[in-house]
Amino acid sequence: MDMTRGANLVATVVLSLFLTRTRLRKALLTHATEDGSAALSGDQRRGVDLAGLTEQLPRLPGPLAREREACRKQAVRFLETAAAGGFVPVTWDDPAFPAHLTALEDRPAVLWLRGDRSALDRPAVAIVGSRRASPYAVQVAEQLAAEVSRHGVTVVSGLAHGVDAAAHRGALAGPGSTVAVVGSGVDVVYPSEHAALADRIAGTAGSAVVSELPPGTPPLRHHFPRRNRLISGMSRGVVIVEATFRSGSLITARCAAEQGRDVMAVPGNVLSGRSRGAHALIRDGAKIVETADDILEELGMPAVAADEAQPATRSAEGQPFARGLDPVLGRMDPGEAYSVDELAEQSGMDGVALLRKLTDLEIEGRVLRVANGRFVRTPDRMLT
Repeated sequence: MDMTRGANLVATVVLSLFLTRTRLRKALLTHATEDGSAALSGDQRRGVDLAGLTEQLPRLPGPLAREREACRKQAVRFLETAAAGGFVPVTWDDPAFPAHLTALEDRPAVLWLRGDRSALDRPAVAIVGSRRASPYAVQVAEQLAAEVSRHGVTVVSGLAHGVDAAAHRGALAGPGSTVAVVGSGVDVVYPSEHAALADRIAGTAGSAVVSELPPGTPPLRHHFPRRNRLISGMSRGVVIVEATFRSGSLITARCAAEQGRDVMAVPGNVLSGRSRGAHALIRDGAKIVETADDILEELGMPAVAADEAQPATRSAEGQPFARGLDPVLGRMDPGEAYSVDELAEQSGMDGVALLRKLTDLEIEGRVLRVANGRFVRTPDRMLT
């Protein structure tokens, strides 16, 4: 690693430490605002200006400067730990950073990854639910995960007891891929009983254990609600399999709705309190899921077997993805969100044909559907 890249990596990890610690995050944003910097981008789709905040770090005054230096020393240690353990820090400006997360207002500055880097760049669905899951919920979660994984869809969950663990196991049995987004460092497995499952995930092609928290971070209670926004953010939709009114998985469902993701739920036993959260989502408009086909249909994903699924690359003839889509992409600037009406006017296509093409582009990873039904073109790195 050259010195400039190494220094930039340390600075980004320092920024991540500020942003994941409530007191420091508030102090940094307050200082940036008072200093006249754009702590919050004018484009609310982009949220916190990570580049601008990184530039603010060397200008922090007094006590904050001392906090920065303490964080810098910690960042160096974390990077050394990661290198020794085979963990990979993926920064927000790295081409490998998940495209689906770039549109989040509070996207992380760094993701720490244990496993296959390609896990961050695959079509995915989140399957989450009760920790104290019924046998019915465990069976349903495993079956849904196994089936969608056989169709080339990565299953994202949180490595918790109950539904989460069942979803990971089902995806691996698919056989397919899965991502565990944890509320601790990637080297601190919680619950500890899932150490073998975490090892299996990290050792499977297309799968990984992921966290925005640095190595060695313990699983503290306040980490998990923020972790849930990443579970939904990395996915095209969220499926809730059994949840009480107080279930943390409802936080994931709320994050999904705020992020413009599809929210789905599996109906359960009407006599059980463990079903009330999922049933409330259904009453509020969540799609009912009974089979994997329901999930694939809701997300507009084709029924392609995992061994037939192709990565988002150029074809053998050198043509990028499907032909005939460039007139749409050519009118979309990366990072800018467009409504269907705007794209129809610019491309001259009728609404039905345009929606069909946008669905194809989303499946191929060339555009993202974000809040309010708008579309964002992903970086051209997706073509390499």
